[in-house]
Amino acid sequence: MIEVDLVGVRVEVPANTPVVVLREREGRQRVLTIFIGAPEATAIAFALEGVETPRPLTHDLFESVLDELGVRLEQVVVTSLVDTTFFAELYLRTGNEVTVVSSRPSDALALAARVGCPIYVEDVVIDEAGVIEVSEADLDDPELSDEVVEEFRQFIDSVNPDDFAS
Repeated sequence: MIEVDLVGVRVEVPANTPVVVLREREGRQRVLTIFIGAPEATAIAFALEGVETPRPLTHDLFESVLDELGVRLEQVVVTSLVDTTFFAELYLRTGNEVTVVSSRPSDALALAARVGCPIYVEDVVIDEAGVIEVSEADLDDPELSDEVVEEFRQFIDSVNPDDFAS
């Protein structure tokens, strides 16, 4: 597993669809973007910005329920990518017992943003869907440029024309 930071939420154009952005803490610092719904994007953004709402949002309520029950969200793991759908799990600790609960990544990340627990992505997921973000300054770095070109070559080699059929 690879530990990641929850960088934020942004809107992908032209589809005008919100995505959550995760970045590897160490190593290649690949970025993983996951398409999410607008309510979850708002919940994550509010948590990251420390916005307090007059009434609790769903994720705030869930955090309160966990607190009242003495359950701690220990970590969130993005576990798999099937077709174009990501899956995640919540690791909930009660005393010495850990319970793993399946979750949508958007909900898991909204909770993680509130409680400040670590977020992980399984290696196979970030290997498949993670990308290296390249800035203008990075393009002048020959070592990084070679790595980006090689990653693009691997992508081109793996593309099938049927992947673009509608």
